[in-house]
Amino acid sequence: MKLLILAGAAAGFLAAQTPDVNSIMAQVGINQAKSREERAQWIYQQKQLLRMVRGSGKIAREEHREYLVLPDRRGIKKQLTNFDGRYAQHGTYHTYDKPGYEYKGLDLDGSLIGQMSEDMTNEKDSVDGIESDLFPLTYHQQLKYTFRLDGGVQEYRGHQVWKVAFEPKRHASILDGDDGGNAMWKGEALIDTQEFQPVVVTTSMAWKMPAAIRILLGTNIKGLGFSLSYQKVADGIWFPVSYGGEFEVTGLFLYKRTMSISLVNSGFRHADVTSQIAFEKDEK
Repeated sequence: MKLLILAGAAAGFLAAQTPDVNSIMAQVGINQAKSREERAQWIYQQKQLLRMVRGSGKIAREEHREYLVLPDRRGIKKQLTNFDGRYAQHGTYHTYDKPGYEYKGLDLDGSLIGQMSEDMTNEKDSVDGIESDLFPLTYHQQLKYTFRLDGGVQEYRGHQVWKVAFEPKRHASILDGDDGGNAMWKGEALIDTQEFQPVVVTTSMAWKMPAAIRILLGTNIKGLGFSLSYQKVADGIWFPVSYGGEFEVTGLFLYKRTMSISLVNSGFRHADVTSQIAFEKDEK
């Protein structure tokens, strides 16, 4: 009997130590706001791997990109430091050495792979280039979602974390876009219990492609989702260090690709006065 009483008391004590999920996410939102200005003062390297695979499983196009990411008055600016790409034509791979290369008049792969890099890693309103609405961590994005604490404190790669599941407050459709303030994602976030910072966030689409579009236009997107991992690089400073996603696109009945993106950030260092001035001179 004493053992049961002690166990019940311990469970009650632990429950009392776990904040309400909305309180957890409110603090995460505050920390995300604080980190915007702080993260914009850092220099780092970024590597991207972009890939488009045919329905047969063979690579249609692939690009490796490396950037130096520098502070900018508007957030960040990226300088391309290394690039290599290849595309398949008639069973043979051909290489190219700069982004935007198209080897024929209507080169959908060439056009889409560049757009994928631009849209998914170079968001102008983000301090790290990753679209904030993909991961509902900021205050304004949180307003569109409901959150649920999934279990108690867990351990993940040396971190004590809470697992927080999220989904849109109301049904969203691809036809709505952002006009109606809809949220498009569902998933889960692992939140560090000491610093209220995200460690890993994974998302998938909360909607399905409308049947009218699939039938009439022969266009569909399957498996769209992303994963984002964070790492602490200094006191109170957490950066996205890996980001990736893979999805299948079918367009106009004939075009079918599995598209994937993988991004790794590393070599973080705080921008000093000298590097900032040198960069501003390069802009002119």
